[in-house]
Amino acid sequence: MAAHRCRYSAMLLILYSLSVFIIADSQDSTLPGGHHAAAVDNPQTATETAGQTAEQPAVEERRWEATEVEDDAATDEQDNSGPEPAVTSSIPQHKDDFQEELVIRPLHSGDIYASFQFRTLWETDFMRGNKVSHYRLFPKSLGQVISKFSVRELHISFTQGYWRTMQWGQPFLPSPPGAELWVWFQDSVTDVDGTWKELTNVLSGIFCASLNFIDSTNTVQPSASFKPLGISNVTDHRFLRYATLPREIVCTENLTPWKKLLPCGSKAGLAVLLKSEKLFHSSFHSQAVHIRPVCQDWQCKTTSWELRQTLNVVFDLHTPGQGKREWSLFKMFSRTLTEACPLASSSKIYIDITDNPQGEQFELSPATPLLSQAVVLGDRRTFSVYDLTQQVTFGTVRSLNLLIRWKSSEGDMLRPLLHAERYVAGYGLQTGEIHTLMYNNHPYRSFPVLLLDSVPWYLRLYIHTLTVTSKAKDNKPSYIHYQPSKDRVRPHLLEMLVQLPPNSITEVTVQFERALLKWTEYTPDPNHGFYVGSSVISSLVPSIVAMDTNSTQERPLFSSFFPCKEESTYFVRVYTEPLLVNLPTPDFSMPYNVICLTCTVVAVGYGSLYNLLTRSFQIEEPSPGLAKRIANIIRKMRGVPPL
Repeated sequence: MAAHRCRYSAMLLILYSLSVFIIADSQDSTLPGGHHAAAVDNPQTATETAGQTAEQPAVEERRWEATEVEDDAATDEQDNSGPEPAVTSSIPQHKDDFQEELVIRPLHSGDIYASFQFRTLWETDFMRGNKVSHYRLFPKSLGQVISKFSVRELHISFTQGYWRTMQWGQPFLPSPPGAELWVWFQDSVTDVDGTWKELTNVLSGIFCASLNFIDSTNTVQPSASFKPLGISNVTDHRFLRYATLPREIVCTENLTPWKKLLPCGSKAGLAVLLKSEKLFHSSFHSQAVHIRPVCQDWQCKTTSWELRQTLNVVFDLHTPGQGKREWSLFKMFSRTLTEACPLASSSKIYIDITDNPQGEQFELSPATPLLSQAVVLGDRRTFSVYDLTQQVTFGTVRSLNLLIRWKSSEGDMLRPLLHAERYVAGYGLQTGEIHTLMYNNHPYRSFPVLLLDSVPWYLRLYIHTLTVTSKAKDNKPSYIHYQPSKDRVRPHLLEMLVQLPPNSITEVTVQFERALLKWTEYTPDPNHGFYVGSSVISSLVPSIVAMDTNSTQERPLFSSFFPCKEESTYFVRVYTEPLLVNLPTPDFSMPYNVICLTCTVVAVGYGSLYNLLTRSFQIEEPSPGLAKRIANIIRKMRGVPPL
């Protein structure tokens, strides 16, 4: 019996040794990517194999770099080897890319304009009902929104402050004060209004904003404005919705979820500079998210989804309290740069030096020999470029702190060719008049503009009083689209195509009547007034230089947002100031006064009567004096009855 056990144990040991030898042999004949090594036929090959085995740590370091090439080789070998199974990876191939840029433009007023651009490209398809479950650079929360609500384009912005065009020039990406949202849906959506309502509620939760207050009373359906900025296959404006919340306040709770959408968050790259204490202590702050499908090549054979996150901020000269015309990254953001985002294929900083070719206006430190030119808003601009992916940019201290020191305040800023203003005229709380001024500062060329006005229903427009004048003459619009409002259902919508003469001011006026709201429809501070959203002016403005019509060509992000189809013009969108209108407001202190008076009458009148009816009265004898009490004590001690 013991002999049988010994033979059985010996057989198990032999089988175990054979299995270990087979596994080791298979591991030696397989490369890291699942690729089989060729047989060694001669001593020279055996010597090379032994040398590679001795240098195994070096092969381990280069493994990740050669993964894609090895996968291709494995595929070819599998095709040639017939039905032999090969080890494949279950991780999908990603065709995504992330870029980040920061543009700094010194303004002639002494202020400084900083614009952050973050772009994520992903070659995937959300439109055909394909379920995308693996995300790498593209945020999953926005990808699920696109898939669930069949969104073709989404543009949302949160802005605090008003962009002063005549002092700062045109911004790279304009936005109105407050919150703005406009969305193009796919033509497969049957209930656009219901989908729009659900989408605003979801976006309200993602960005911690009051977008859930968007409803039919502040949503319009433009017929000519807000064309698709991506691949424009859909032209039916039934699938377009536009809304604004001019009273929306932007704060840290909106910035935090915005930064979490970035691949590196706020831990690395340019997003390190996004410190809320500095950003919100500025003259102007705007953050936006734009999602659209774009073409990968000139023939548009392949498409990708583009997520562009932008943040624009203008720092006031007197905000730091120094009054000096000197700026640096540390003074603006309280931080410096130490590295680029590891997931970014491009990370650059652009300093606009167009008005400072020889350094006579300001000094830039540290200097960089790398220069770049780009056509921005119809003008050719020159920039100093700092490439954060190169370690030489950070120097020996491994920290980049750009410094701009002004030498002279001389120099004139070019006046914007298109500018607009808006205000309310009239007196009293019954009627009023809205004035919109559009300035064409071009000396000899006229161009058309498309004006969009969305007015709340409680301002009842008299459309027959609409007048358009240029140079004291009537200017008849070539296109007018007007949709009247319905009380508590929808706002007014007015769109006009107006030709602006050269070097002129065109004024659009319309009268309105103020409505009396229900007492439950007033805001908590009704005497502050009611906000009316900004007017939107869109136009193709004549360009000084030839524009680039190839949208797929490699160029800076800040100059490639709006598509350009003509070399002689470029697209400009301008927003006016929001209006603050007072409505007839009842005296909300009257209920308080009535309550106080009623309670006083009840307390005095009824309280007195109640006391008379319920209180019992008893006559009490006055207490004896001190002398009498002493006499009674003495009489009691003597055994004599008290007095």
